[in-house]
Amino acid sequence: MTELQGVYDERFAGVAQALAESLEGGDAGGSAAVFVGGEPVVDVWGGFADPGRTRAWERDTLVNVFSVTKTMAALCALVLVDRGLLDPDAPVAEYWPEFAAGKQGVLVRHVLAHTAGLPDWEGTVEELYDWTAATDRLAATAPQWEPGTAVGYHSLTQGFLVGELVRRITGHTVGDFFAAEIAAPLGADFWIGLPAELDDRVAPTIPPTGRGEDYTAGSSAPDAPPSRGTAMSVRDANSVPWRRSEIPAAGGVGNARSVALVQSVMACGGTVGSVRLLAPETCDRAWTEQSSGDDRVLGMPVSWGLGWARLGGAYGWGGWGGALVMIDPTQRLVVAYATNQMREPAYDDRGMQIAMAALAAG
Repeated sequence: MTELQGVYDERFAGVAQALAESLEGGDAGGSAAVFVGGEPVVDVWGGFADPGRTRAWERDTLVNVFSVTKTMAALCALVLVDRGLLDPDAPVAEYWPEFAAGKQGVLVRHVLAHTAGLPDWEGTVEELYDWTAATDRLAATAPQWEPGTAVGYHSLTQGFLVGELVRRITGHTVGDFFAAEIAAPLGADFWIGLPAELDDRVAPTIPPTGRGEDYTAGSSAPDAPPSRGTAMSVRDANSVPWRRSEIPAAGGVGNARSVALVQSVMACGGTVGSVRLLAPETCDRAWTEQSSGDDRVLGMPVSWGLGWARLGGAYGWGGWGGALVMIDPTQRLVVAYATNQMREPAYDDRGMQIAMAALAAG
């Protein structure tokens, strides 16, 4: 087995083995973590942090986890729900008046459950780096369907919708709110908008074998309808403007340890160690189904709670390129995987192999 760094409980040896097998299969680098009851039982990493495979993946290596970031933005919203500042059943325009144009029927829960009817980013990639420009565009955009009547994955847009709600309510950007109210109390090394002084810890994303940095995000479902929106590329995701910007649906930077630590809040009924962020009933509310059916964007059936996909008895979501987080609240368990090595989506089950090994052991 490929040599890994870190530690793991023998009960969860299958998680370490799954990560080692992914590295033996040609991956550059990656990390896997399992937390039970808010404490780490697996924290392993290995491989390389650069495409040339000259720089080892270290304990504090960071990587873009793409859409796993949505679970972090959702947690920000849930904290506000818990504080009585955000009502999932209220119209978005109650907090963001400019959003009302043609969208009075869009509720907060529609945004969190991908039923708001605004799935496509129709601006430029560069416009994603300008928060005001991005949110102004979404405020002026008409929904593609009656909100709440269909589910369609809001790949890039959901983060701006959730993030603007956070900003309108708190006066702070979603990245600043996450850093101060969630990451700092937990001691989590996860960022929505990466500080420049941490750049040297970042492992750039590597496109699938045979693909270049112009490789773009797209659906893994062969029968999914083509997107009307602008596609972002690996080159975009590796750029400094992307890294600095707050892109709460796809731009979060961390590693498996930090993802698992933060999402332990949801696994443990709102409290990790001495840090209480949510009441247990708020966590339970997040698991309640808000939408289900064939996703109009992904071309596959999906069920959503308030920001997390419902996957049988577990909850979570994955990211472009392979990152994944899964939460099993009955076992108070979180498993996370982060990697710099993309594979073609149709042939990528690395995260699920790691998750299944953890859930079976738990």
